[in-house]
Amino acid sequence: MQFVIARDKLLKPLQMANGVVERRQTLPVLSNVLLVLRDSELSLTGTDLEVELIGRVEVDKAKKPGAVTVPARKLLDICKSLADDAIIEVSLNENKLTLKAGRSRFTLTTLPATEFPSVDDEPDTFSLSLSQRKLRELLESTSFAMAQQDFRYYLNGMLFEVAPAYLRVVATDGHRLAMETLNMKNEIKEIQQLILPRKGIMELSRLLADGDEPIALTFGQNHIRAQVQAFTFTSKLVDGKFPDYNRVLPKGGNKVLVGNCQELRNAFSRASILSNEKYRGVRVLLSSGELKILANNPEQEEAEEVVSVDYQGDSLEIGFNVSYLIDVLSTLKSKGARITLSDPNSSALLEAEEGSDAVYVVMPMRL
Repeated sequence: MQFVIARDKLLKPLQMANGVVERRQTLPVLSNVLLVLRDSELSLTGTDLEVELIGRVEVDKAKKPGAVTVPARKLLDICKSLADDAIIEVSLNENKLTLKAGRSRFTLTTLPATEFPSVDDEPDTFSLSLSQRKLRELLESTSFAMAQQDFRYYLNGMLFEVAPAYLRVVATDGHRLAMETLNMKNEIKEIQQLILPRKGIMELSRLLADGDEPIALTFGQNHIRAQVQAFTFTSKLVDGKFPDYNRVLPKGGNKVLVGNCQELRNAFSRASILSNEKYRGVRVLLSSGELKILANNPEQEEAEEVVSVDYQGDSLEIGFNVSYLIDVLSTLKSKGARITLSDPNSSALLEAEEGSDAVYVVMPMRL
């Protein structure tokens, strides 16, 4: 293997592949990145056996094709440390990879490409295409509600529900739920539900561009594959059944208030400073025209915030984990936030006043 490439061209696909490589590995080859040169295209692959990412780039000069694996972190650190306009000469000799740039020279140990694991190929069941920007918005507006290391492993990820007329994503950790629906035509006859693992969602979000370039999502029995010109991303699916989110959505709420999203977020953020650090509970008192937020902690410190809201109706007192409310209000992209409540024991439904189909559910707390 021998080729020449500009440092800035190599850096991005290397960072992408390095993102999925685990730091602590039982298999030494999993801390490596696979380099494969065919014609003038260099592909860089990183995997942790759950998620695989292949970044592709055209080299400036291809002298000799080949394939090898090298330590991912070290190769990335070397590229980062070189000058922005550096030209790197790469060559493989007797199981050592040599990089030359100007008067710098580095030699890295390698492992054979044959030892590098690949995601098993399987027959595809269906696929869909949408813009990278839209998929990124869907993931960003819901991913914060995914569980982290929950024993209910199916919550440590996100539900993709694909129907003939829509794509819906749902995330929940059992205390809150985030859901958004994108109307689109899909070539399937029945509703399909698949769960992507948390790491897969986070890596995919990182890769997506902000433009309207399309991304193809292909679903198999056990994998999802996302493909654009610059990269191919593959993730195992979570083998489990996602809870019925329709049962969680509150129905029949008769107290609807509308407030300025930023004012509400700022008020909850200030009140949270003096909330109990462990339980993060705040008391919310709703009355005609205003929302009062009360917080206190074991040190007998107290915070009180009053926000003007558009509401006429009966008074209500209810408790919430303030962090969950701040997360939702930070995600909403509209000027106004609509909150629907019914009683102290029922969940709150939060939505943007306009411009978004996302809905959020936050369970109440007993204080």
